[in-house]
Amino acid sequence: MPILDSHTIEFFSRSPEQTRRIGMRLGSAINAGDVICLQGNLGAGKTTFVQGLAQGWGSQDSVSSPTFILVNLYRRANGDQIFHLDTYRLESIPEAEELDLDAMLAEGALIIEWPERLGNLIPAERLWINLEHGAEEHRQMRFNANGGRYDELLDGIRQSMFGGT
Repeated sequence: MPILDSHTIEFFSRSPEQTRRIGMRLGSAINAGDVICLQGNLGAGKTTFVQGLAQGWGSQDSVSSPTFILVNLYRRANGDQIFHLDTYRLESIPEAEELDLDAMLAEGALIIEWPERLGNLIPAERLWINLEHGAEEHRQMRFNANGGRYDELLDGIRQSMFGGT
């Protein structure tokens, strides 16, 4: 696992199960107000990653890609929420503004697929994860933290997966 700088790590997943497990490790540390951006082409593993993330977080709801409805909501027994957005079908920034990301962040964590379509509506402080196809079921994942909270999340992932830096 190359550590590119203190704010970035790269990881190579060799299977959907491994991608899900990485998501579970992150999910176990997610709090209300967190913003997780998932960038990658169709089939890059975003939904698989979110399935693990929601499971690690403790979601009672099953995960599917929200491509056709834009937002899925996942809940825990204690009432905590995660909003899972797929902005692939958004036509414009004004259409994106109607989603009211601030209201969602006031109530839970936010996971955004295709975040590049939201432009500057995405908070500057966030964890940005880029997923790319490798050979067969392999995926390259690059985690980039923007802000102190996300450096903490990255450190937690680094320690849980690799036992330190």
